[in-house]
Amino acid sequence: MNLFDVYSLSDVNIVKGRGCHVWDDKGQQYLDLYGGHAVISIGHCHPHYVEMMTAQLNRLGFYSNSVINRLQEQLAERLGKACGNDDYSLFLVNSGAEANENALKLASFKTGRTRVLAAGKAFHGRTSLAVEVTDIAKYNAPINANGHTTFLPLNDLEAWETELAKGDVAACIIECIQGVGGLNMATAEFAQGLLEACHRHGTILICDEIQCGYGRSGKFFAHQWLGIRPDLITVAKGIGNGFPMSGVLIAPSFEAVKGQLGTTFGGNHLACTAALAVLDVFEQEHLVDNAHEVGEYLLARLRELQQESQHIVEVRGRGLMAGAVLDIPHSEVRSRLVHEEHCFTGCAGTNILRILPPLCLTRAEVDDFIGRLGRTLAKL
Repeated sequence: MNLFDVYSLSDVNIVKGRGCHVWDDKGQQYLDLYGGHAVISIGHCHPHYVEMMTAQLNRLGFYSNSVINRLQEQLAERLGKACGNDDYSLFLVNSGAEANENALKLASFKTGRTRVLAAGKAFHGRTSLAVEVTDIAKYNAPINANGHTTFLPLNDLEAWETELAKGDVAACIIECIQGVGGLNMATAEFAQGLLEACHRHGTILICDEIQCGYGRSGKFFAHQWLGIRPDLITVAKGIGNGFPMSGVLIAPSFEAVKGQLGTTFGGNHLACTAALAVLDVFEQEHLVDNAHEVGEYLLARLRELQQESQHIVEVRGRGLMAGAVLDIPHSEVRSRLVHEEHCFTGCAGTNILRILPPLCLTRAEVDDFIGRLGRTLAKL
């Protein structure tokens, strides 16, 4: 049997990691400015994480949600305090798409409505409901094309208010910093106006914090930069530092109904242990503050490089979620970075380098990366 060939793969077999570095099976070390697609939050193989996961696996790896799991309760309390939403409830699942699926279902259950407003260039996942609110046509199979979603330009508040006034919208879903869409950022004026309009028309506001949240922007959640408090917040990626996990943070206005939501693997013992270890390291090493401070330094260094290189036309982002818009396709730049400079980055669109390192990135590692990127661009 062969693997189903759906991924464009770099010809590199990564077998080991530590902090912001990974190694291939030939012993070559790489600087990781990709973080496994914004998943690695506290760094690869953090000793505290490894210790906690190993100890938990020696006790119990899994039991179902048919019994009490005190680790879930601990996580809900710790996460609420860490992000400032301790009056919200937490529903745990396994992936970002699944978190968005459940958030959209909760909004529909609460409002009795079926229509959703989403932003142009949005990415919210590839499963049924999540892909319907994703503005990438090729991801939508015919079975997904149910016409529930209206896409509107991010930051065009008038357009969103016009649709909300029709009174049939269950939810608005936004990324405060778009990832796949190209590091486009919602403005505070738009976000605050949208929240007010949603509440005026009985609509639920969902903030998808799967990529831009969990400390990456330099605050725990990116929407905190915008001065809003959404009804539902979805999290994934950095919550488990590589262990599959996600969740929905649910405002107090929602009432839980037995059996309405469910999951087999969500919030299992290993997943909760991973998330608790992440929060430990966040606190001990001040990683949210580090994301802000080192992120500002990264953006400044990218703008310096922009002055030196004709190929960088714009720098976008916040914290350790940065983008360099190029005047050439990103494919050759990323390939050269991997094979010549031994450095991983992400991408968006056809010409944007997306930089999503672990939140433990240092200024020295930023300088190292800028040197590698500068040498690469100088050859093109």
